[in-house]
Amino acid sequence: MQDFTDYHAHLYFDANEAEEAGHLCQAIRDDLGLAIGRIHPNPVGPHPRGSCQITVPTAMLGKALDWLLHRRGRFTVFCHGNSGNDLADHTRHVFWLGDAEKLDLRQFGPV
Repeated sequence: MQDFTDYHAHLYFDANEAEEAGHLCQAIRDDLGLAIGRIHPNPVGPHPRGSCQITVPTAMLGKALDWLLHRRGRFTVFCHGNSGNDLADHTRHVFWLGDAEKLDLRQFGPV
């Protein structure tokens, strides 16, 4: 069994949706007290579109997923556990709310 320190939920959006996505990220922060990262209007790291990272403590995962399932609207959310193995965390320890998208995994070494 894999231990995760926490989870990341990355809200994906197109550049013209950045403001709306930012409001949604701020709402989950305000409603659940979760930490959010910067709003990136363009792809960054392995993420194929604009994104905002939401850090979810393990004990809050169910509550955060329920919140996102009810409020994400048309946005896709990529979620992964954080085990310390970045490649596995972005390939094997994942789930999607919405359609899965192709990540750019080159930064994690050979796939």
